[in-house]
Amino acid sequence: MVNKEHESKYNKDYTKFNFQTRAVHVGNNVDKETQVIKRPITMGNSYRLPYDPSVINWSGFDENIYTRNGGSNQKFLEQKIASMEGGKDCIILGSGVAALSGLFFSLLESKDHVIFSNVTYIAVYRLLNELFNKKFNVETTIVDTTDINNIKKEIRENTKLIHIETPGNPIISIADIKKIAKLAHNNNILLSTDNTLASPYNQRPIELGADFSVESLTKYINGHGDSMGGSVSGRKKFLDIMRSQAQVNLGSVISPFNAWLIQRGSVTLPLRMEQHNKNALHVAKFLEDLEPVKFVSYPGLKSNKGYKIAKKQMSPGYGGVLSFSLHCNHDEYNEFVNHLNIITSAVSLGHDESLIVFIGEEDERLHLYPKEFHEGFLRFSVGIEDCEDIINDINQALKKTALI
Repeated sequence: MVNKEHESKYNKDYTKFNFQTRAVHVGNNVDKETQVIKRPITMGNSYRLPYDPSVINWSGFDENIYTRNGGSNQKFLEQKIASMEGGKDCIILGSGVAALSGLFFSLLESKDHVIFSNVTYIAVYRLLNELFNKKFNVETTIVDTTDINNIKKEIRENTKLIHIETPGNPIISIADIKKIAKLAHNNNILLSTDNTLASPYNQRPIELGADFSVESLTKYINGHGDSMGGSVSGRKKFLDIMRSQAQVNLGSVISPFNAWLIQRGSVTLPLRMEQHNKNALHVAKFLEDLEPVKFVSYPGLKSNKGYKIAKKQMSPGYGGVLSFSLHCNHDEYNEFVNHLNIITSAVSLGHDESLIVFIGEEDERLHLYPKEFHEGFLRFSVGIEDCEDIINDINQALKKTALI
């Protein structure tokens, strides 16, 4: 029997609560069977069928049948991310790339046209610049989406989707979500926004008019560098297509354990993002004043090209990722990174620890970026360590590399 005192907890309406309260409570309700106040990990891959299973749609996803069709931990996490994003619905898949590829695969058909940003995650560049057009005859156009006029020029009768990323990985460029959404909808085009670098704590694209908000849950929402997942938030009619095609039939489902880990990590997202925002802005200002630094790209700096737009659509902060360039050669970049102690040379971002990666002149996408990035640069995901320690680490590495 379920205790009467807990019954209201199961169906509580959290929409009236603020972001931090929803981050703690949505999807974390009392478990009906055990009364434990945190959802347990449901590791089973199969669920008990009803009396007459012949009526079941074996590719269905509304009820628990088989974990590839959707599992309990996944569904609890979907409730939370939808709430964080301000979306009507959410689908969770096995990685950020699974979410992106699942969205494109489910939406696009042969001869459709897609406009996408010149600054996107490498997998998006591969998917839309190589795979979808070669395998499925989808037309794609790459533009600088920081200028809406570039998008206007490329709209065609068969344009079905505009995909942007803001802030854009890895050069931290900014696009105006609200203006692009209005342009898209005036032309009966859908807009998807990769929101990973901002996180829903700082920016909620759906509230700004986007049809879809995509997150690599691997990054800030999990926040601990120990699991992988991806989400797409938006309207149910589109996400149900994704569930059928990308989840059930392509099998890109998230594991129960990863869903549980991300659910656990997401509770502290507001607290961690507050520190990421604070540290990144402080570090960006520090770097901007250093003689060995050519430039710093961070939307929280007033000198940044995207500052005014970021100030309008991002709140309360500008995220934890910045990029910067040094007055040095290729080998000196690597030497500088090698001398860092608490800042780790590694891919990914949004971890509790600071991560840095050198993007050299050989990167195939450099020609798509502004000229100042063409000689190589560093992408820096600023962690939640003590900010003074982060700055001291940068200083000592610059000195050992003889740059100061």
